Amino acid sequence: MAVIDYYKTLGLSKSATESEIKKAYRKLARKYHPDLNPNDKDAEKKFKEINEANEVLSNPEHRKKYDQYGEHWKNSEAYEQAKQQQQQRAYQSQSGSGDAYSGQDFEDIFGSMFGGQASGGRQRHVRFKGQDFNATLQLDLKDVFKTHKRTITVNNKNLRITIPAGVENGQTIKIKGHGGKGVNGGPNGDLYIEFAIQNHSKFKRDKAHLYTTVDLDLYTALLGGDLMVDTFDGKVKLTIAPETQNGTKVKLKGKGFPKYKNEGEFGDLYITYQLKTPTKLTDKEKELFTQLQNLR
Repeated sequence: MAVIDYYKTLGLSKSATESEIKKAYRKLARKYHPDLNPNDKDAEKKFKEINEANEVLSNPEHRKKYDQYGEHWKNSEAYEQAKQQQQQRAYQSQSGSGDAYSGQDFEDIFGSMFGGQASGGRQRHVRFKGQDFNATLQLDLKDVFKTHKRTITVNNKNLRITIPAGVENGQTIKIKGHGGKGVNGGPNGDLYIEFAIQNHSKFKRDKAHLYTTVDLDLYTALLGGDLMVDTFDGKVKLTIAPETQNGTKVKLKGKGFPKYKNEGEFGDLYITYQLKTPTKLTDKEKELFTQLQNLR
């Protein structure tokens, strides 16, 4: 099987920063995502390679091992252990307490640690956890207002997951055992899903709280009255006090965003009134405003 260069897969150099890796992965993942390339086997293969490369390079510890050991990075700990054993035996030999290892002996040790046949005829299997997978799920803010289920494709398999209400942009959840297959009977890796949440609403979100501005006409601001305003899940009627000033803020308790993993609890909605001055006044309106100005 051909060896895949993870840096080349993402179109990066070995000096790429974490930010550059993340940016390159997101760009390519969107381009080759199976949902955008149905029945395209080449795109499906490319998407798998992109995810595999990102899973390694986006993890500083895994990247360090990959830079040092290449395709054998997952077995680096066993390699180091075998290397230390060789050095210890060599030291013992120099001090007269044992036989020196030859290069072939070392190959036997290393091979036996991965299920190969040792020189003495013994066979030793070491279990390794499978590779962790990383995926990015693109969502809109309205998609995370309520808990719902969604089917995603990971490693050519459809996986139905529950997306909790109130998840944050950039938040990552772990789905245990849905990563790469374990080696020699070891446990499967895990799947880490990062949420990329876009906000196309008129509300600004800060965790569970929402913020918005509402236009308030001059007459209602001066005399008071009722005003219908939008919340994230519907409209409510507010009573405007007479002589309300521009920039006045009000809080609608419990009308914000769901609190993550706190079923039935919501943040608050903060509304700022933005006074709208009337334009294109008629002559009669100008006359009345002039009279009002003279009274003041």
